[in-house]
Amino acid sequence: MLLSGMLVDAQTADPVIMTVAGVDVPRSEFEYSYNKNNTDGVIDKKTVEEYVELFVNYKLKVQAALDARIDTTSAFLKEFAQYRDQQLVPTFVTDDDMLAEAHKVYDQTKENIGPDGLIRPAHILLMIPQKATDAQQQEAKQRIDSVYQALKNGADFEELAKKVSQDPGSARRGGVLGWVGKNQLVKEFEDAAFALQPGEMSKPVLSPFGWHIILMKERKELEPFDFHKESILKYLEQRNVRNSISDQKIAQMVKNSNGTLTKERVMELRADSLSATDLSMRYLIKEYHDGLLLYEVSNQHVWEKAAKDEQALANYFKKNKAKYKWDQPRFKGMAYHVKVQSDVKAVADCVKKLKFEDWNEALRKTFNNDSIIRIRVEKGLFKQGDNALIDRDIFKQKNAKVDSVKGYPIDATYGKLIKSPQEYTDVRGLVTADLQDELERFWVEDLRRKYSVSVNQEVLKTVNKHD
Repeated sequence: MLLSGMLVDAQTADPVIMTVAGVDVPRSEFEYSYNKNNTDGVIDKKTVEEYVELFVNYKLKVQAALDARIDTTSAFLKEFAQYRDQQLVPTFVTDDDMLAEAHKVYDQTKENIGPDGLIRPAHILLMIPQKATDAQQQEAKQRIDSVYQALKNGADFEELAKKVSQDPGSARRGGVLGWVGKNQLVKEFEDAAFALQPGEMSKPVLSPFGWHIILMKERKELEPFDFHKESILKYLEQRNVRNSISDQKIAQMVKNSNGTLTKERVMELRADSLSATDLSMRYLIKEYHDGLLLYEVSNQHVWEKAAKDEQALANYFKKNKAKYKWDQPRFKGMAYHVKVQSDVKAVADCVKKLKFEDWNEALRKTFNNDSIIRIRVEKGLFKQGDNALIDRDIFKQKNAKVDSVKGYPIDATYGKLIKSPQEYTDVRGLVTADLQDELERFWVEDLRRKYSVSVNQEVLKTVNKHD
Protein backbone atom coordinates (compact mmCIF):
# COMPACT_ATOMS: atom_id res chain seq x y z
CA MET A 1 0.00 0.00 0.00
CA LEU A 2 2.84 2.38 0.86
CA LEU A 3 4.55 1.66 -2.47
CA SER A 4 1.30 2.20 -4.36
CA GLY A 5 0.83 5.51 -2.61
CA MET A 6 4.33 6.64 -3.49
CA LEU A 7 3.77 5.75 -7.13
CA VAL A 8 0.53 7.71 -7.22
CA ASP A 9 2.26 10.74 -5.67
CA ALA A 10 5.08 10.54 -8.21
CA GLN A 11 2.65 10.32 -11.13
CA THR A 12 0.66 13.25 -9.78
CA ALA A 13 3.77 15.36 -9.27
CA ASP A 14 5.19 14.57 -12.71
CA PRO A 15 2.37 13.39 -15.00
CA VAL A 16 2.85 11.89 -18.47
CA ILE A 17 2.62 14.64 -21.05
CA MET A 18 2.84 12.41 -24.12
CA THR A 19 3.51 8.88 -25.25
CA VAL A 20 5.80 8.43 -28.27
CA ALA A 21 6.31 4.98 -29.81
CA GLY A 22 4.94 3.40 -26.67
CA VAL A 23 7.30 5.30 -24.35
CA ASP A 24 5.84 7.69 -21.76
CA VAL A 25 7.40 11.14 -21.50
CA PRO A 26 7.02 12.91 -18.13
CA ARG A 27 6.17 16.58 -18.05
CA SER A 28 9.50 17.41 -16.39
CA GLU A 29 11.46 16.09 -19.38
CA PHE A 30 9.43 18.14 -21.85
CA GLU A 31 9.81 21.23 -19.65
CA TYR A 32 13.57 20.75 -19.40
CA SER A 33 13.88 20.60 -23.19
CA TYR A 34 11.44 23.43 -23.84
CA ASN A 35 12.95 25.82 -21.31
CA LYS A 36 16.51 25.11 -22.42
CA ASN A 37 15.70 25.77 -26.07
CA ASN A 38 13.49 28.81 -25.56
CA THR A 39 15.50 31.11 -23.33
CA ASP A 40 15.28 34.89 -23.62
CA GLY A 41 18.30 34.96 -25.93
CA VAL A 42 16.70 32.67 -28.54
CA ILE A 43 15.62 34.55 -31.66
CA ASP A 44 12.98 32.07 -32.87
CA LYS A 45 11.19 31.33 -29.61
CA LYS A 46 8.40 28.79 -29.78
CA THR A 47 5.15 28.57 -27.89
CA VAL A 48 4.58 25.36 -25.94
CA GLU A 49 2.15 24.18 -28.61
CA GLU A 50 4.63 24.91 -31.43
CA TYR A 51 7.42 23.12 -29.59
CA VAL A 52 5.37 19.94 -29.18
CA GLU A 53 5.76 19.10 -32.88
CA LEU A 54 9.54 19.62 -32.78
CA PHE A 55 9.85 17.56 -29.61
CA VAL A 56 7.75 14.69 -30.96
CA ASN A 57 9.85 14.58 -34.15
CA TYR A 58 12.97 14.50 -32.00
CA LYS A 59 11.63 11.58 -29.97
CA LEU A 60 10.62 9.69 -33.10
CA LYS A 61 14.11 9.98 -34.58
CA VAL A 62 15.70 8.83 -31.33
CA GLN A 63 13.37 5.82 -31.32
CA ALA A 64 14.40 5.04 -34.90
CA ALA A 65 18.04 5.11 -33.77
CA LEU A 66 17.26 2.78 -30.88
CA ASP A 67 15.46 0.38 -33.19
CA ALA A 68 18.51 0.42 -35.45
CA ARG A 69 20.60 -0.46 -32.34
CA ILE A 70 22.95 2.48 -32.88
CA ASP A 71 23.18 2.76 -29.09
CA THR A 72 24.90 -0.64 -28.94
CA THR A 73 27.81 0.20 -31.24
CA SER A 74 31.25 0.57 -29.68
CA ALA A 75 31.75 3.99 -31.30
CA PHE A 76 28.52 5.32 -29.77
CA LEU A 77 29.19 3.83 -26.35
CA LYS A 78 32.69 5.31 -26.24
CA GLU A 79 31.59 8.80 -27.32
CA PHE A 80 28.61 8.86 -24.97
CA ALA A 81 30.78 7.77 -22.04
CA GLN A 82 33.17 10.65 -22.73
CA TYR A 83 30.37 13.25 -22.75
CA ARG A 84 28.68 11.73 -19.69
CA ASP A 85 31.89 11.49 -17.68
CA GLN A 86 32.74 15.14 -18.33
CA GLN A 87 29.63 16.00 -16.32
CA LEU A 88 30.07 13.31 -13.66
CA VAL A 89 33.76 13.59 -12.80
CA PRO A 90 33.47 16.95 -10.95
CA THR A 91 30.60 15.60 -8.81
CA PHE A 92 32.94 13.27 -6.92
CA VAL A 93 34.57 16.33 -5.33
CA THR A 94 32.92 18.20 -2.46
CA ASP A 95 33.51 21.76 -1.30
CA ASP A 96 35.31 20.28 1.70
CA ASP A 97 37.70 18.45 -0.64
CA MET A 98 38.57 21.69 -2.40
CA LEU A 99 38.93 23.53 0.89
CA ALA A 100 41.33 20.86 2.18
CA GLU A 101 43.39 21.21 -1.02
CA ALA A 102 43.41 25.00 -0.59
CA HIS A 103 44.74 24.57 2.97
CA LYS A 104 47.56 22.38 1.61
CA VAL A 105 48.53 25.09 -0.87
CA TYR A 106 48.43 27.77 1.83
CA ASP A 107 50.44 25.72 4.32
CA GLN A 108 53.08 24.88 1.72
CA THR A 109 53.31 28.53 0.68
CA LYS A 110 53.69 29.62 4.29
CA GLU A 111 56.42 27.04 4.83
CA ASN A 112 58.25 28.19 1.69
CA ILE A 113 58.09 31.83 2.78
CA GLY A 114 59.58 31.00 6.15
CA PRO A 115 60.00 33.22 9.22
CA ASP A 116 61.38 36.21 7.30
CA GLY A 117 58.03 36.86 5.67
CA LEU A 118 57.49 38.75 2.42
CA ILE A 119 59.19 41.86 1.13
CA ARG A 120 58.27 44.44 -1.49
CA PRO A 121 61.49 46.08 -2.65
CA ALA A 122 62.24 48.67 -5.32
CA HIS A 123 65.53 48.80 -7.18
CA ILE A 124 67.60 50.68 -9.71
CA LEU A 125 69.57 48.37 -12.01
CA LEU A 126 72.57 49.25 -14.16
CA MET A 127 73.35 46.16 -16.22
CA ILE A 128 76.81 44.79 -16.98
CA PRO A 129 77.38 42.67 -20.11
CA GLN A 130 78.29 39.03 -19.39
CA LYS A 131 81.72 39.39 -21.00
CA ALA A 132 82.33 42.95 -19.91
CA THR A 133 85.85 44.33 -20.13
CA ASP A 134 87.59 45.83 -17.14
CA ALA A 135 86.88 49.25 -18.56
CA GLN A 136 83.15 48.50 -18.89
CA GLN A 137 83.00 47.15 -15.35
CA GLN A 138 84.76 50.21 -14.02
CA GLU A 139 82.42 52.51 -15.93
CA ALA A 140 79.36 50.72 -14.50
CA LYS A 141 80.75 51.02 -10.98
CA GLN A 142 81.33 54.73 -11.40
CA ARG A 143 77.80 55.22 -12.75
CA ILE A 144 76.12 53.31 -9.90
CA ASP A 145 78.21 55.21 -7.33
CA SER A 146 77.07 58.44 -8.95
CA VAL A 147 73.41 57.36 -8.74
CA TYR A 148 73.88 56.26 -5.13
CA GLN A 149 75.44 59.60 -4.21
CA ALA A 150 72.55 61.45 -5.87
CA LEU A 151 70.08 59.45 -3.81
CA LYS A 152 71.99 60.16 -0.61
CA ASN A 153 71.89 63.85 -1.50
CA GLY A 154 68.06 63.75 -1.69
CA ALA A 155 67.22 62.69 -5.26
CA ASP A 156 63.82 61.04 -5.62
CA PHE A 157 64.24 57.24 -5.92
CA GLU A 158 61.11 56.72 -8.03
CA GLU A 159 61.98 59.44 -10.55
CA LEU A 160 65.59 58.32 -10.81
CA ALA A 161 64.52 54.69 -11.31
CA LYS A 162 62.26 55.73 -14.19
CA LYS A 163 65.13 57.62 -15.83
CA VAL A 164 68.16 55.39 -15.39
CA SER A 165 67.14 51.86 -14.31
CA GLN A 166 67.77 49.24 -16.99
CA ASP A 167 65.09 46.87 -15.69
CA PRO A 168 62.26 48.06 -18.00
CA GLY A 169 59.47 46.26 -16.17
CA SER A 170 60.07 47.77 -12.76
CA ALA A 171 61.47 51.08 -14.07
CA ARG A 172 57.99 52.04 -15.34
CA ARG A 173 56.74 51.61 -11.76
CA GLY A 174 59.52 53.66 -10.19
CA GLY A 175 61.62 50.55 -9.59
CA VAL A 176 59.01 48.74 -7.48
CA LEU A 177 58.93 44.92 -7.64
CA GLY A 178 56.06 42.71 -6.46
CA TRP A 179 55.81 40.87 -3.17
CA VAL A 180 58.48 38.16 -2.96
CA GLY A 181 59.70 35.61 -0.45
CA LYS A 182 62.96 33.77 0.12
CA ASN A 183 64.47 31.82 -2.78
CA GLN A 184 62.70 33.88 -5.42
CA LEU A 185 65.56 36.26 -6.18
CA VAL A 186 69.24 35.88 -7.01
CA LYS A 187 71.23 35.35 -3.80
CA GLU A 188 73.21 38.61 -3.85
CA PHE A 189 70.03 40.68 -4.28
CA GLU A 190 68.07 38.58 -1.76
CA ASP A 191 70.70 38.80 1.01
CA ALA A 192 70.89 42.57 0.72
CA ALA A 193 67.12 43.08 0.42
CA PHE A 194 66.10 40.91 3.39
CA ALA A 195 68.62 42.78 5.56
CA LEU A 196 66.71 46.05 5.06
CA GLN A 197 63.79 47.45 7.02
CA PRO A 198 61.04 49.55 5.41
CA GLY A 199 62.45 52.90 4.26
CA GLU A 200 66.08 51.73 4.30
CA MET A 201 68.25 51.78 1.18
CA SER A 202 71.20 49.53 0.39
CA LYS A 203 74.60 50.49 -0.91
CA PRO A 204 75.27 49.34 -4.49
CA VAL A 205 74.95 45.53 -4.70
CA LEU A 206 76.60 43.47 -7.45
CA SER A 207 74.64 40.48 -8.84
CA PRO A 208 75.00 38.43 -12.06
CA PHE A 209 72.75 41.03 -13.73
CA GLY A 210 74.74 44.10 -12.75
CA TRP A 211 74.66 46.77 -10.04
CA HIS A 212 71.54 47.33 -7.91
CA ILE A 213 70.51 49.94 -5.40
CA ILE A 214 67.65 48.52 -3.31
CA LEU A 215 65.02 50.50 -1.43
CA MET A 216 62.76 48.51 0.93
CA LYS A 217 59.16 49.63 0.48
CA GLU A 218 57.31 47.19 2.77
CA ARG A 219 57.64 43.96 4.74
CA LYS A 220 54.88 41.70 6.05
CA GLU A 221 53.96 38.25 7.27
CA LEU A 222 51.70 36.09 5.08
CA GLU A 223 48.06 36.96 5.80
CA PRO A 224 45.77 34.34 7.42
CA PHE A 225 44.24 31.57 5.29
CA ASP A 226 40.82 33.22 5.06
CA PHE A 227 42.40 36.29 3.43
CA HIS A 228 43.68 34.17 0.51
CA LYS A 229 41.01 31.45 0.45
CA GLU A 230 39.00 32.65 -2.54
CA SER A 231 42.03 33.36 -4.72
CA ILE A 232 43.53 29.94 -3.89
CA LEU A 233 40.24 28.19 -4.74
CA LYS A 234 40.05 30.06 -8.02
CA TYR A 235 43.65 29.07 -8.79
CA LEU A 236 42.84 25.41 -8.07
CA GLU A 237 39.82 25.49 -10.39
CA GLN A 238 41.90 27.03 -13.18
CA ARG A 239 44.45 24.26 -12.78
CA ASN A 240 41.73 21.54 -13.03
CA VAL A 241 42.64 20.27 -9.58
CA ARG A 242 39.00 19.22 -9.10
CA ASN A 243 39.37 16.65 -11.90
CA SER A 244 42.64 15.40 -10.45
CA ILE A 245 41.00 14.81 -7.08
CA SER A 246 38.11 13.05 -8.81
CA ASP A 247 40.46 10.76 -10.70
CA GLN A 248 42.21 9.85 -7.45
CA LYS A 249 38.88 9.12 -5.73
CA ILE A 250 37.59 6.99 -8.59
CA ALA A 251 40.85 5.04 -8.75
CA GLN A 252 40.64 4.43 -4.98
CA MET A 253 37.04 3.20 -5.30
CA VAL A 254 38.10 0.71 -7.97
CA LYS A 255 41.04 -0.42 -5.85
CA ASN A 256 38.92 -0.84 -2.71
CA SER A 257 36.36 -2.95 -4.58
CA ASN A 258 38.78 -5.89 -4.83
CA GLY A 259 38.01 -6.43 -8.49
CA THR A 260 34.24 -5.99 -8.36
CA LEU A 261 34.29 -2.51 -9.91
CA THR A 262 35.84 -0.92 -12.98
CA LYS A 263 36.07 2.78 -13.69
CA GLU A 264 33.28 2.42 -16.26
CA ARG A 265 31.03 0.71 -13.69
CA VAL A 266 31.77 3.40 -11.11
CA MET A 267 30.68 6.05 -13.62
CA GLU A 268 27.51 4.14 -14.50
CA LEU A 269 26.58 3.84 -10.83
CA ARG A 270 27.29 7.52 -10.30
CA ALA A 271 25.07 8.44 -13.25
CA ASP A 272 22.25 6.28 -11.90
CA SER A 273 22.60 7.73 -8.41
CA LEU A 274 22.56 11.35 -9.51
CA SER A 275 19.78 10.78 -12.06
CA ALA A 276 17.57 9.45 -9.28
CA THR A 277 17.88 12.63 -7.21
CA ASP A 278 18.77 15.43 -9.63
CA LEU A 279 16.38 16.05 -12.53
CA SER A 280 18.71 18.49 -14.26
CA MET A 281 21.57 15.99 -14.24
CA ARG A 282 19.24 13.18 -15.35
CA TYR A 283 18.05 15.11 -18.37
CA LEU A 284 21.46 16.51 -19.18
CA ILE A 285 22.85 12.97 -19.40
CA LYS A 286 19.81 11.89 -21.42
CA GLU A 287 20.28 14.90 -23.69
CA TYR A 288 23.84 13.80 -24.46
CA HIS A 289 22.70 10.22 -25.04
CA ASP A 290 19.76 11.05 -27.29
CA GLY A 291 21.60 13.88 -29.03
CA LEU A 292 24.37 11.54 -30.16
CA LEU A 293 21.77 9.06 -31.40
CA LEU A 294 19.95 11.83 -33.25
CA TYR A 295 23.14 13.00 -34.93
CA GLU A 296 24.07 9.53 -36.16
CA VAL A 297 20.61 8.49 -37.36
CA SER A 298 20.06 11.88 -39.06
CA ASN A 299 23.40 11.48 -40.83
CA GLN A 300 22.29 8.13 -42.18
CA HIS A 301 18.83 9.24 -43.28
CA VAL A 302 19.34 12.90 -44.22
CA TRP A 303 22.57 14.87 -43.95
CA GLU A 304 25.30 12.58 -45.20
CA LYS A 305 22.92 10.71 -47.45
CA ALA A 306 22.03 13.89 -49.34
CA ALA A 307 25.55 15.32 -49.40
CA LYS A 308 27.11 12.17 -50.88
CA ASP A 309 24.41 11.00 -53.29
CA GLU A 310 25.51 12.73 -56.49
CA GLN A 311 22.73 11.19 -58.57
CA ALA A 312 20.06 12.25 -56.10
CA LEU A 313 21.44 15.80 -56.13
CA ALA A 314 21.46 15.87 -59.93
CA ASN A 315 17.89 14.53 -60.11
CA TYR A 316 16.65 17.02 -57.53
CA PHE A 317 18.25 19.92 -59.40
CA LYS A 318 16.78 18.78 -62.71
CA LYS A 319 13.30 18.50 -61.19
CA ASN A 320 13.52 21.87 -59.38
CA LYS A 321 15.76 23.85 -61.73
CA ALA A 322 13.31 26.75 -61.91
CA LYS A 323 13.79 27.61 -58.23
CA TYR A 324 17.52 28.31 -58.66
CA LYS A 325 17.84 31.75 -60.22
CA TRP A 326 20.57 34.39 -60.15
CA ASP A 327 20.01 38.13 -60.15
CA GLN A 328 23.08 38.53 -62.38
CA PRO A 329 25.19 36.24 -64.59
CA ARG A 330 28.14 34.22 -63.31
CA PHE A 331 31.45 33.40 -64.96
CA LYS A 332 32.17 29.71 -64.61
CA GLY A 333 35.85 29.34 -65.22
CA MET A 334 39.21 30.58 -64.06
CA ALA A 335 41.48 33.57 -63.87
CA TYR A 336 45.10 32.55 -64.35
CA HIS A 337 48.58 34.00 -64.60
CA VAL A 338 51.49 32.53 -66.58
CA LYS A 339 55.15 33.24 -67.24
CA VAL A 340 55.16 32.87 -71.03
CA GLN A 341 52.60 33.69 -73.70
CA SER A 342 52.46 30.16 -75.10
CA ASP A 343 51.06 28.86 -71.82
CA VAL A 344 47.91 30.97 -72.22
CA LYS A 345 46.66 28.66 -74.98
CA ALA A 346 48.21 25.58 -73.38
CA VAL A 347 46.14 26.08 -70.22
CA ALA A 348 42.91 26.47 -72.20
CA ASP A 349 43.69 23.40 -74.33
CA CYS A 350 44.40 21.38 -71.18
CA VAL A 351 40.90 21.78 -69.72
CA LYS A 352 38.55 22.51 -72.63
CA LYS A 353 37.37 18.88 -72.98
CA LEU A 354 37.23 18.12 -69.25
CA LYS A 355 34.47 18.42 -66.66
CA PHE A 356 34.75 21.59 -64.62
CA GLU A 357 35.41 19.66 -61.42
CA ASP A 358 38.41 17.93 -63.04
CA TRP A 359 40.25 21.09 -64.05
CA ASN A 360 42.32 21.50 -60.88
CA GLU A 361 43.89 18.05 -61.02
CA ALA A 362 44.65 18.31 -64.75
CA LEU A 363 46.29 21.72 -64.35
CA ARG A 364 48.33 20.56 -61.37
CA LYS A 365 49.66 17.50 -63.19
CA THR A 366 50.37 19.37 -66.42
CA PHE A 367 51.81 22.66 -65.19
CA ASN A 368 52.68 22.45 -61.49
CA ASN A 369 53.73 18.86 -61.04
CA ASP A 370 57.37 19.48 -60.16
CA SER A 371 59.47 22.08 -58.42
CA ILE A 372 58.69 24.65 -61.14
CA ILE A 373 55.32 26.38 -60.76
CA ARG A 374 54.27 27.50 -64.25
CA ILE A 375 50.83 28.96 -63.49
CA ARG A 376 48.82 30.62 -60.74
CA VAL A 377 45.09 29.85 -60.95
CA GLU A 378 41.85 30.90 -59.24
CA LYS A 379 38.98 28.67 -60.35
CA GLY A 380 35.34 28.99 -59.45
CA LEU A 381 31.95 30.48 -60.10
CA PHE A 382 32.42 34.25 -60.11
CA LYS A 383 29.91 37.05 -59.90
CA GLN A 384 30.83 40.64 -60.64
CA GLY A 385 33.10 41.95 -57.90
CA ASP A 386 34.63 38.60 -56.96
CA ASN A 387 37.80 38.87 -59.07
CA ALA A 388 39.32 42.00 -60.58
CA LEU A 389 40.72 40.24 -63.68
CA ILE A 390 37.37 38.66 -64.47
CA ASP A 391 35.62 41.98 -63.80
CA ARG A 392 37.89 43.64 -66.34
CA ASP A 393 38.01 40.99 -69.08
CA ILE A 394 34.63 39.24 -68.74
CA PHE A 395 32.28 41.77 -67.17
CA LYS A 396 34.01 44.64 -69.05
CA GLN A 397 34.47 46.82 -66.01
CA LYS A 398 36.94 49.45 -67.20
CA ASN A 399 37.69 50.67 -63.69
CA ALA A 400 38.66 47.22 -62.38
CA LYS A 401 42.19 47.36 -60.96
CA VAL A 402 44.10 44.14 -61.59
CA ASP A 403 47.12 43.62 -59.36
CA SER A 404 50.04 41.96 -61.09
CA VAL A 405 51.28 38.61 -59.79
CA LYS A 406 55.02 38.70 -59.22
CA GLY A 407 56.81 36.37 -61.59
CA TYR A 408 53.67 35.74 -63.68
CA PRO A 409 53.27 38.83 -65.88
CA ILE A 410 50.67 37.47 -68.33
CA ASP A 411 47.00 37.45 -67.24
CA ALA A 412 44.24 35.40 -68.86
CA THR A 413 40.78 33.93 -68.28
CA TYR A 414 39.05 30.84 -69.55
CA GLY A 415 35.46 29.68 -69.11
CA LYS A 416 31.98 30.80 -70.00
CA LEU A 417 29.41 33.34 -68.86
CA ILE A 418 26.14 31.73 -67.76
CA LYS A 419 22.89 33.47 -66.88
CA SER A 420 21.57 30.75 -64.55
CA PRO A 421 22.83 27.50 -63.02
CA GLN A 422 23.28 24.79 -65.62
CA GLU A 423 23.97 21.84 -63.32
CA TYR A 424 23.58 21.12 -59.64
CA THR A 425 27.28 21.68 -58.95
CA ASP A 426 26.76 25.37 -59.83
CA VAL A 427 24.56 25.70 -56.73
CA ARG A 428 25.60 22.59 -54.83
CA GLY A 429 25.18 24.08 -51.36
CA LEU A 430 21.61 25.22 -52.02
CA VAL A 431 20.63 21.97 -53.72
CA THR A 432 22.13 19.89 -50.90
CA ALA A 433 20.26 21.89 -48.25
CA ASP A 434 16.97 21.61 -50.17
CA LEU A 435 17.40 17.88 -50.74
CA GLN A 436 18.15 17.42 -47.04
CA ASP A 437 14.95 19.30 -46.19
CA GLU A 438 12.98 17.03 -48.52
CA LEU A 439 14.54 13.85 -47.13
CA GLU A 440 13.88 15.10 -43.60
CA ARG A 441 10.21 15.72 -44.43
CA PHE A 442 9.73 12.31 -46.04
CA TRP A 443 11.54 10.61 -43.15
CA VAL A 444 9.42 12.29 -40.48
CA GLU A 445 6.24 11.38 -42.39
CA ASP A 446 7.37 7.74 -42.43
CA LEU A 447 8.15 7.86 -38.70
CA ARG A 448 4.73 9.34 -37.96
CA ARG A 449 3.11 6.49 -39.86
CA LYS A 450 5.29 3.87 -38.19
CA TYR A 451 5.05 4.98 -34.56
CA SER A 452 2.05 6.00 -32.48
CA VAL A 453 1.99 9.42 -30.82
CA SER A 454 -0.47 10.72 -28.24
CA VAL A 455 -0.32 14.04 -26.38
CA ASN A 456 -2.19 14.73 -23.14
CA GLN A 457 -3.62 18.17 -23.83
CA GLU A 458 -4.68 18.72 -20.22
CA VAL A 459 -1.15 18.13 -18.94
CA LEU A 460 0.25 20.24 -21.79
CA LYS A 461 -1.73 23.21 -20.45
CA THR A 462 0.12 22.94 -17.13
CA VAL A 463 3.64 23.28 -18.57
CA ASN A 464 5.54 25.84 -16.47
CA LYS A 465 2.29 26.60 -14.62
CA HIS A 466 2.42 24.27 -11.62
CA ASP A 467 4.01 24.38 -8.17
